[in-house]
Amino acid sequence: MISRYKPSPGSTMSLAFCGNENNSVAYNVDGGVLNNGCFLDALNVVPHVFLLFITFPILFIGWGSQSSKVHIHHSTWLHFPGHNLRWLLTFVLLFILVCEIAEGIVSDGFSQSLHLHLYMPAGLAFMAGITSIIYYHNIETSNFPKLLLALLIYWVLAFIMKTIKFAKYTEHGIGPRQLRYCITGLLVLLYGLLLAVEINVILGRRYMCFADPTEVKPPEDLQDLGVRFLQPFVNLLSKATYWWMNTFITSAHRRPIDLKVIGKLPIAMRALTNYMKLRKAFEEQKKPQGTAPQGPKLIWQALRKAFGRPLILSITFRFLADLLGFAGPLCISGIVHHISKDNRTIQQPMTLLGIYFISSKEFLENAYVLAVLLFFALLLQRTFLQASYYVAIETGINLRGAIQTKIYNKIMRLCTSNMSMGELTVAQICNLVAIDTNQLMWFFFLCPNLWAMPVQIIVGVILLYYLLGISALIGATVIAVLAPVQYFVATKLSQTQKSTLEYSSERLKKTNELLRGIKLLKLYAWEHIFCDSVEETRGKELTSLQAFALYTSISIFMNAAIPIAAVLTTFVVHVHISEDADLSPAVAFASLSLFHILVTPLFLLSSVVRSTVKALVSVQKLSEFFSSDEIGDEQETRAMLTSGSSNHNQNRYQAVPLKVVNRKRPPRDDWNNYSLQGDHEGDRPSHDMDQDICIKITSGYFTWTDGPPTLSNVDIKIPFGKLTMIVGQVGCGKSSLLLATLGEMQRVSGTVTWNSFPNLESEGDESLKDAAGDGDIRKRGAVAYASQKPWLLNATLVENITFEMPMIKPRYKAVIEACSLQPDIDILPQGDQTEVGERGIILSGGQKQRISVARALYQQTNLVFLDDPFSALDIHLSDHLMQDGILKLLREEKRTVVLVTHKLQYLPHADWIIAMKDGTIQTEGTLKDIQNSEPELFEQWKTLMHRQDQEFEKETVAASMTDLERKNLRRAMYSREAIRTEEDEEEESLESDDDDNLSQVMRQRATIPWRSCGTYLSSAGLLLLTLLLLSQLLKHSLMVAIDYWLAHWTSHVIAAKIEATARNCSVVQDCGFSHSWYLSVFSVLCCLGIVLCLATSVAVEWTGLKVAKELHHSLLNKIILAPMRLFETTPLGSILNRFSTDTNTIDQHIPTTLECLARSTLLCVSALGVISYVTPVFLIALLPLAVACYFIQKYFRVASRDLQQLEDSTQLPLLSHFSETVEGLTTIRALRYEPRFRQRLLQFTDANNIASLFLTAANRWLEVRMEYVGACVVLVAAVASITNSLYNQLSTGLVGLGLTYALMVSNYMNWMVRNLADMEVQLGSVKRINGLLKTEPENYEGLLTVSQVPDGWPRQGEIKIQNLSVRYDATLKPVLKNVNAHINPGQKVGICGRTGSGKSSFSLAFFRMVDMFEGRIVIDDIDIAKLPLQTLRSRLSIILQDPILFSGTIRFNLDPEMKATDQMLWEALDIAQLKPVVKSLPGGLDATVTEGGENFSQGQRQLFCLARAFVRKSSILIMDEATASIDMATESILQKVVMTAFADRTVVTIAHRVHTILNADLVIVMKRGIILEYDRPEALLDKEDSVFTSFVRADK
Repeated sequence: MISRYKPSPGSTMSLAFCGNENNSVAYNVDGGVLNNGCFLDALNVVPHVFLLFITFPILFIGWGSQSSKVHIHHSTWLHFPGHNLRWLLTFVLLFILVCEIAEGIVSDGFSQSLHLHLYMPAGLAFMAGITSIIYYHNIETSNFPKLLLALLIYWVLAFIMKTIKFAKYTEHGIGPRQLRYCITGLLVLLYGLLLAVEINVILGRRYMCFADPTEVKPPEDLQDLGVRFLQPFVNLLSKATYWWMNTFITSAHRRPIDLKVIGKLPIAMRALTNYMKLRKAFEEQKKPQGTAPQGPKLIWQALRKAFGRPLILSITFRFLADLLGFAGPLCISGIVHHISKDNRTIQQPMTLLGIYFISSKEFLENAYVLAVLLFFALLLQRTFLQASYYVAIETGINLRGAIQTKIYNKIMRLCTSNMSMGELTVAQICNLVAIDTNQLMWFFFLCPNLWAMPVQIIVGVILLYYLLGISALIGATVIAVLAPVQYFVATKLSQTQKSTLEYSSERLKKTNELLRGIKLLKLYAWEHIFCDSVEETRGKELTSLQAFALYTSISIFMNAAIPIAAVLTTFVVHVHISEDADLSPAVAFASLSLFHILVTPLFLLSSVVRSTVKALVSVQKLSEFFSSDEIGDEQETRAMLTSGSSNHNQNRYQAVPLKVVNRKRPPRDDWNNYSLQGDHEGDRPSHDMDQDICIKITSGYFTWTDGPPTLSNVDIKIPFGKLTMIVGQVGCGKSSLLLATLGEMQRVSGTVTWNSFPNLESEGDESLKDAAGDGDIRKRGAVAYASQKPWLLNATLVENITFEMPMIKPRYKAVIEACSLQPDIDILPQGDQTEVGERGIILSGGQKQRISVARALYQQTNLVFLDDPFSALDIHLSDHLMQDGILKLLREEKRTVVLVTHKLQYLPHADWIIAMKDGTIQTEGTLKDIQNSEPELFEQWKTLMHRQDQEFEKETVAASMTDLERKNLRRAMYSREAIRTEEDEEEESLESDDDDNLSQVMRQRATIPWRSCGTYLSSAGLLLLTLLLLSQLLKHSLMVAIDYWLAHWTSHVIAAKIEATARNCSVVQDCGFSHSWYLSVFSVLCCLGIVLCLATSVAVEWTGLKVAKELHHSLLNKIILAPMRLFETTPLGSILNRFSTDTNTIDQHIPTTLECLARSTLLCVSALGVISYVTPVFLIALLPLAVACYFIQKYFRVASRDLQQLEDSTQLPLLSHFSETVEGLTTIRALRYEPRFRQRLLQFTDANNIASLFLTAANRWLEVRMEYVGACVVLVAAVASITNSLYNQLSTGLVGLGLTYALMVSNYMNWMVRNLADMEVQLGSVKRINGLLKTEPENYEGLLTVSQVPDGWPRQGEIKIQNLSVRYDATLKPVLKNVNAHINPGQKVGICGRTGSGKSSFSLAFFRMVDMFEGRIVIDDIDIAKLPLQTLRSRLSIILQDPILFSGTIRFNLDPEMKATDQMLWEALDIAQLKPVVKSLPGGLDATVTEGGENFSQGQRQLFCLARAFVRKSSILIMDEATASIDMATESILQKVVMTAFADRTVVTIAHRVHTILNADLVIVMKRGIILEYDRPEALLDKEDSVFTSFVRADK
């Protein structure tokens, strides 16, 4: 500090402290030492020096050695009392000290020599202040409060010194008009407060003057080290700048972020905590009777009560930020004004006490001071703004977790009837969770805007009025008038988005069908018909997207054009209204930045209003959902209704005693309870009942809805430890009876009595105490229930069977064996660790059913309810299950079994039979009882049993339906093994432990996918690209031109003014200066700018549309022509995702992101360009700032992408957990597993929330850093331009221009990085689609053209197979090896063999669906390899084993090409035995088929597929196990039909049951891809040892 001053020869250095003017006023101590101003300042140095000397050694020595030992979490949690207050006071203190330094420097500017004492003490105080807080922080982290003594002494000393100085100033009559007086007063106050804080710590922690210091324990969250989210625990500075995130974000470069890295949620943010808060708020709302708000209002009030406080904090922060935001324009105005003052003379300050004082007005007129103030204002404003965002978002996330938990708890108590009657669908509930809770969360994010916007607008308009007068109001009116237009556009946007969504879901449905049936489409050469149908829907979707693009571009255009229009009108009016318009640069540029501030809330307005409307709708939906019927309450209320009336009613309604039978109590208590009950029972003493009856229902009436009861007059008992069977016709209420027993139905009257079991030990689950409050069904035990429609979790197969029970190996083995699941497990890729369920491997119905039954068998409950477990099983499996599972396993364990079944042949095994008819009990008893009491019924059963046994004889072991299922599964697996997971290959390579590999992948993660960007832009075509680039560049050049012209114009106004003063013209205009020329150029530039804004926004959206169209078109065509291998190795979901999410991203998100990115980047570049042009010095400072920015964005992008993927991937399990729970409600409730499922929900919610929280914190981390860099840009630009202007005569207009642009940089920089990160995530879609576009299509071209193929080929149907070898893929082993065969025209050929012997590959070879790498197939003298694929496939027919129908009409399913006449279609249906079925349907041939043909049975679907082949009338028909899912009778008819209808054609049958090919002309037996036997069936049967004979024997 001293070096700047060259001492005169006579003076020494020591004198320089007080300056060295010759008059000795400075050293005059006549009035006592304390009356010398300089001495007072010197005195103030003492405490600061003391602190610096004491603390430095402690800091360096103590913490240098200790820091490594300090416990990691220690640093965050331990806060001494008054922690936040201390940080705040220190910040204020530092700010005031900076002001004091500045004030000293400014006042020193007036004297000839330097007066160090004016600012050196303040500088030392500043250093001491920083040291004090660092020292405090270190003491806090090491929990060593004794060392705080040093700070205590320091505060006391500083307080005393400052008080002395303040007292002396007052004594000498220096008042508040002098700035230094005010500063000193404030410092006294601050030091006093800090001293108070310090004393408070002593009182709080009692570390001195007290005998027993208090023990401090860390918060619970931090005792386990799982919590990595430290925001609530760190100190204030770290909270404000997200400093604790540094290590987290930088480490993302080294290893990807996953759930382990982000750890657990702090307790205060967990879903459970927040749910409790919300529940408490709800209960408080409900307490006062009569006044309680209803419906949505209740929810809003509860939300306000639970989450209102943090929101108020967020709003406060937002207000502060917005008010500080106006510092920008005001400071610009002040700086430019200060520079453009004509006379730079400033009057001498007053001298008192021998030193100089200045007033605050003079202080604030200094341009440099304003620049520093602006810098601080910006830092503060940005910090507050980010804090406001963070608090709002955190509240939103907490709220979402709470509401999801509340919804889930409601689901657990929902009445199943709501679900079955279609009042609530699974989709609706999933929407509540996925969409409505998020809407509420977004509303909370945007809530602070609702309050802040009006304030911002009002203050902005007032300031504009103060600067420009009446014309400002006109400019503001322009903005206000255009705001509703924006709102209109925004609503239109959401409407078009809705319609686009409808079309795209229709397109997805079609694409899904196309992909599911791709094999059939290829075999029939129909792919183009379906492709066109998808393209047609895509066309509609694109029309809708065009509207979407149009509105988007309008909204982008308005965002850019409104400020230009407003500024233009304002200045035009301003110049015209006032004669002597004061259009100085100060006014012009201040108003320019004010307009920029004003426009922001108006952009947000539309989204905030939309979000508010959506939130209101969502709350309405939620309140409807929360008020829907619950299962427990139903019975409670009915209890109150009936028990009040006569005695006879008491007998009918006996649910009340139920509450007494508590299974958790020792049985002795239950005896007593029962004896009480005996009076009502009347008919039998309950003691007997207790022994053998497990459940008893007396005169029960049950209903699903409020209509007539579904079950009436039910009187049954279920004996304990026995097998009870419930039989009856379809729809007579068997399943309902089970559910009624479980308490799922609404009970109108009657009683259900559950008995306590003797063996309580086997009751597995003790955690049921959580489930309190579930009403009276609580009293029954857990029941293992297997529903009719099997229900699986999205989990591994083992988890599905054990279902949260401990794994007991022998028991598990036995269960697997009983359900014959072992063969299925062997096929699965990861055995029983394979994921099944919605997102897992697709299992067949029978496999699902067996897993569901296995779960019921595995559970250790006393009661097992099996609801028709045999429905999807073939006869062998059901026999095996009956014998091994039900009769052996369950009997041995003495478990009570209730079995609903249609298989009457099992009745002899039953201990008790309940026969039902039309919702009532027909009879109950043992088989003997029934034989005696109801002989007709018994006879009827007997005949049915006989028939079912015959069926059993017919069914064959060789290949049952189950084998077929397994085969399908195996086929799917075989192709799956090649590719394990859906997502990018990146993940795969990450798992390899090779370090080089890993580092390479990490490098890949750090780079932006430029190639995908190239792909994206190049799809748009050259013309659009050039248009896009040119319009963008032109627009931004024009923007700069407009502002530059404004600077030029206003500088001239000032010059003209100075000249006018020199020439003494009264009005500037008289001296020949006219605004009109400048104004006209300005207007032209503005209008051009507005036009270009429109051009660019349209160009961007147009490009987006073109690319969307191109990419989808090429993707669809590539997929449709891809070889079958692709579909076998890629999961269908993965391909569908390319068509759904990725296409949607490309359609709707990329164009806007691209536009934002281009705009913010170009704005930043142009702003930096302008600043550098105004003050070239700025470029030097730019370099370190640019480097800082580069690193910040580089680290952020990687972390952000990981976190975004984490958030998406944690949301999926959450949503599927909801849909799973809804679908399996009865099973979960029967097993009493609600608490466990709630626990899982909480885990999923917390995982999703912590990902969201970290993403938020990462965004804030970036923004705070970018804003600080922006503030530095402003500071550097301001100081440089002020200096340049004062010393190099830089025109004032340009200074204003540079500053306005500098303010813009800080706004747009973080937009740039955020958009870059978004763009990167979104370009992933392009990359993935590109990956699929690289697949090689099948070779559709043949050597012959279509015209060269004879018209009716193949006429005869003669097939020669010569030395044929076939494989699925060049990398795999051949599946057929050197096969030779000759089939004469019209022969019927049967091919048989074990599973996997190559039978199906044989059939696929005819269609060239597989790779024929050797040999050839010649049909009617033409080698099929030479034919175009389309032609070849369209001339042959095949019937596949899995029947596939498409949604549409029956006509479309039989003949999509629309070639056949109605008569031909009817004929085909007649052959396939379907004519009566189709005739009875409404519309006949035009009757609708639902998706997948769900409205027909499996057998009927197979028959339709046969009819489809008949319509084609080709001379070669191939049947690939086509009759597998048809019953015997129909099959034999079909065999006959095929023989007659196809008498003159060649038929190749791949046999499923060997007896179907006994009357073929030729039999081929295959094994492992080679032909074993090849002869007439009779000849083969004559040989005793032929393989064919053994097959036939096994089939008998």
